Parts: sequence; structure tokens; C-alpha cells
Amino acid sequence: METWTVVALGIVTLAVGTHAKDNSWGGLYPRESASREVRSLDGLWNFRLSPLHDPDKGFREEWYAQPMCKTGPVISMAVPSSYNDVTQDKALRDHIGWAWYDRTFYVPTRWQSDNLRVVLRLGSAHYNSIIYLNGEALTSHEGGHLPIMAEITKGVVYGKENLITVAINNTLTPETIPQGSIIHHNDSTRYPPGYFTQSYNFDFTNYAGLHRPVYIYTTPQTYIDDILVTTDIDGKDGIITYNVTYSTSQEESQHLLGVGCSIKVLNNKGDHVTSAMGCYGSILVTNASLWWPYLMAEESGYMYTLLVAVSDETGRLDIYPQKVGIRAVGWNSTTLTINNRPMYLRGCGKHEDADIRGKGLDYPLVVKDFSLLKWLGANSFRTSHYPYAEEIMDMADQEGIMIVDESPAVGLSGFGETLMNKHISVMKELVRRDKNRPSVIMWSVGNEPQSNQAAAKDYFSKVVSATKSEDSSRPVTCVLNRPKEKDQAGRSLDVILVNRYYSWYGDTGHLEVIKLQTVTEFSEWHALHNKPVMISEYGAGSIPGFHMDPAFTWTEEYQAELMVQNFEAFDELRSRGYFVGEMIWNFADFATPQGHTRAAGNKKGIFTRNRQPKMAAHVLRYHYHKVANISLIADQIPLCFTSLMSENNDF
Repeated sequence: METWTVVALGIVTLAVGTHAKDNSWGGLYPRESASREVRSLDGLWNFRLSPLHDPDKGFREEWYAQPMCKTGPVISMAVPSSYNDVTQDKALRDHIGWAWYDRTFYVPTRWQSDNLRVVLRLGSAHYNSIIYLNGEALTSHEGGHLPIMAEITKGVVYGKENLITVAINNTLTPETIPQGSIIHHNDSTRYPPGYFTQSYNFDFTNYAGLHRPVYIYTTPQTYIDDILVTTDIDGKDGIITYNVTYSTSQEESQHLLGVGCSIKVLNNKGDHVTSAMGCYGSILVTNASLWWPYLMAEESGYMYTLLVAVSDETGRLDIYPQKVGIRAVGWNSTTLTINNRPMYLRGCGKHEDADIRGKGLDYPLVVKDFSLLKWLGANSFRTSHYPYAEEIMDMADQEGIMIVDESPAVGLSGFGETLMNKHISVMKELVRRDKNRPSVIMWSVGNEPQSNQAAAKDYFSKVVSATKSEDSSRPVTCVLNRPKEKDQAGRSLDVILVNRYYSWYGDTGHLEVIKLQTVTEFSEWHALHNKPVMISEYGAGSIPGFHMDPAFTWTEEYQAELMVQNFEAFDELRSRGYFVGEMIWNFADFATPQGHTRAAGNKKGIFTRNRQPKMAAHVLRYHYHKVANISLIADQIPLCFTSLMSENNDF
């Protein structure tokens, strides 16, 4: 007999040892300026797991009260990284429950004498987290992909050693986003006492840890709290509308007088363009350099800088450099536009995933992935299936790569009020974090929900409406995979994104039916909702180096030929005027839970996990450049698929 448990493994102990308020605003990204200093706490931290069958031990023994090395054995753990794959320990790889990190750091006495405000910021901690400073609970956060911020001005000891401790729990339940369940296996003839496993309905590894950078930084006591930027175009001119929110320390908030804001607009070389006064308003940039997606203009990803300054009557001055790309996104019943030109998304579904580091931010990998995207001729990707690191989003802004920015709501079911409120909260956090990014051209509230359930109708209506109330300048979608006649979510969306794997999960091996089935279904989605449609996932798995002729499933040939048949369908749909994009699944092979349907991970990548191209990558590269009306010279076309080129109209 097996029992499915909703709350287990110490999740309840989120209330044990902490009375800190849950964090819901991660703050502006830490950037140095004339008034702000940033220090990294990345590196090797001390690390320990709570015992699997005694998850509350760390709270009971107060591991946060002193360095963990004084209460028992610790190992070194890299930050940022997932903890699962960095050792040879299977128990660490497969751990469910609490994991503990700590390290010490110093804060200079100068920060105190200069009367500076000191802030701690974690880029993410997956999934539930509690942060302690010098033995006191500082803040907590639920959700594994968005930043956590807390002011620590009063909590730090200046000029002496300080201790930061982070407790992280990766347990997922039916009321977390994403969802999961704990299964207790109670058959004593098959399992030892207390045996349990974690189950979740998504096909990627539930990596855990401090996945993104950890910083401390300073601001003046009167400081810039947030900046909202929207842009539009008027002929050759650009319009930047801004709203600067400022705040001050609690002790001085009663005396906040004479606060003013000034804005300087700098071009991408740092030269002054124009200026404005006031904490909100609009700025006209004449003959503006617009933000264009890759291959849509001679220069893509053009970014201005708003040098935002806030000062008070005491002379305190805070300066923050806010990047801005001037562009306008629009949509109607058939078309997506950028800068009043129709856009067509040529992209990939991706994952934050790599060998050893898991979901941990890795700068060389970020650079490599964007190099490969541009090599492909891609202009977009979806942050499947969760918000990506801000450093990745920065690269998308500057490289002109469009983003469908997705929440971690993958495979949802049930659709109760508690889940809905949590979902809305996540969307508000995501929109607030990424609202100023020109690369973000669409919000996705989730992926492959069980939207055939009756409760999904009201659920998605409210989640989409709440998202639009936070940002009405971008379309909102949800990636669907249920039959169109049963789906309850599509009516609430601005753009219909659908995942379909013709000749892979159905009619396997019959590549000849792909075009008919794809054209028929996506035409019917458009007819049903009178909205733009695109395919957000399609593809097939292939084992690198596995070849058969004629093509056979799991060979590189089968993956490539399946793609070519899809291209014919996409060309036909594009000619009908309402098909706005295509995204292959997946950019690269990635890790999944162990199972008999996955051979060491998901092999649908057009690149291997270590970013080497399969035959499919070359095929997609040729197709994307063709769609973008850019010709590749002959020596850029590998001989491995010249037969496909000669046999198929797409080539």
C-alpha cells in the first residue's frame, strides 16, 4: 500500500526557528554605481544535509546559531550550483528535505561610519528557504527561481566576522508551484520502514540549492527602491515612460522631505543623449536607435542606459543604472508585431541545465548558449519551465533574443483557490523582476496544465487577469497540450501556444502524416479562438552518434527528418497569416529523473548536454536562416544532410 502525502519532510518546520516575514520583492539587481557598492558572497560554502528521517534536526539543534562546523561534519559546496551532482554521494544526489548552507563574511566599518544601508540578496534558493544572519531569522521565501532580498544594516557586526546560514527544502506538494507529492511505501515486504519517494509530474530533474549569485550591497539611507520603464515609438522617435519609487530607512521615514529625481539617458557607448527631471514622466528620444530582435535589423539588442538619481535635502544621493531598450510590442487576432513590423519567432525551448552544476549559474555556459542560438539563426527562446537567472536575461536583452518568460507552474492540476493565490503571487514577483526587459515579449503563466479540468476555466481567467493588471504592455499566454475541444484555458489567452509531437508520441515512425496533422490542428486552434497561434514544442529524441538509413526512431536521421516534415507544415501555416512562431524541443539534452523511458536524460536536444551539435542542429540552422531570408554559403552546409536538402522542398 502506498500513501500520497501532501505535507511532509519538515515542510511544516518553515514555521520553526523563524518568525521572519516571507520575502516577495527581490529588489533591483545589485549594480555598482557612484553611490552603491556590491560584494559577492559566491564561492565555497559549508554544507550539510538534514537526516532523511529526522528533517527537523537542524532546527531542533539550532544549526543556524553558530558555524555548522562546530556542530558536526560539513562538506564544501559551490555557490552558485545545484548540490545534487557535485559529489559522488548518491544520498546527496537524491536527497529530499532540508539542506543547510553557511559561510562567514566581513562588513567594513566604513559602511557604518558612512551611514550606509546594507542589503543581502540571493538570486534564488530552491525551493523553500529560510535565511539567518548571526543566528537570527532574517527572512524566508517560497519558490525556487526568483530573488530574495533583506536589509541587514542592523543585523551585521561591522569590522567583525558575520555568519549567514541558509536552510533550503526541495520538497514539492500539491500546493507548491510546481506541484509534487511524497509517496510513503508502506508494504513492509517490499520496502524498509519509513521508506518514501518524491513524485512530480514534470520531465526534468528537481535540482536544489543556491542556484544563483549571493551578494551584499550598499545604498544610501534614502535610496531607489524600484524603477518602472515602458517604451513606445513615434515614427523615428522613441518614448521612454518612467516611474521611480524611492524609500528611506525606517528611522528616518518620518522626516523624508525634499526628495527629487533626475534622469540622464546615455547611448550604448555611454554618451549623453538627453535628460529629465522628476520621479515620473516621459522622455522623447529623437531619431532613436530601436531595440530589434536578432536578424531583424542591422543592429540588434540596442540598449540605452537611464542613469537614475534620487537625492534628499540632506544631500544623500543614490544612483542606479537602468538598462532600457526602446521598442513597441503589439498583437491582434493574427499577428505579433515589434516596432510595427510583424515578428516571427524562430526559437527553442531550453532548460537551465548542465553537467555537474545542474541549474547553477555558469557564465561560460551562458555565453556559449547565446553563441549557439545566434549560430542557429534563432531569435527567441522560452524560459521553460521557470524564470531563468537575471544574468541570462541580461544577455538576451543585449543580444536581441526575444523571450517568452514563463512561470514555474508546470503540469498543474486541481486548480484550487490556495494554488491560484500562490500562482498569482508568483506571476506578480516575476513581472516585477522582469518588467523592464525589452527581450521579454510575452508572459507565460505555465506549461501543459491539465486544462481539460472544469476548474481550469475560472482559474486561468483569474491568473491571466492578475498578470495583465501587473503589465498590460505584453501578451499573456499559457503553453497548452490538451485537446482543443476540451481545453478551458485558451479563451483567456492573447496568443495560443501548443506543444505537439506528431510521429513521436503518436503515429511513431510515420513521418508522412506530420504535415497534414500539424496544419489541420493549428488551423483549428486559430479558428476556435481567433488568436495568433504558434507551436511551442515539437521534436524527437536522438542518441548522439546513432545512425540508420532509412531513418529509424532514436537515430539522428529520424530526428532530422521529423523536423523537415514539420518545417513544411510551418511554411504552409505561416502563409495563412496567423502562425507566429516555432520552437524546437529542446535546445540541448538535459537531466531527468531516472526511468525506463529516459536513457540518462531527455535526448530531444539538437545539441548534446555539453553543447555539441547533432545533425538536427545543422538542419535547424539552415531552416532558420532561410526563414530569416539570410543565405548560408555552401561551405556552411554540412554534407551530413545534403540528401535532405535535395529531397525536400524546404531546402
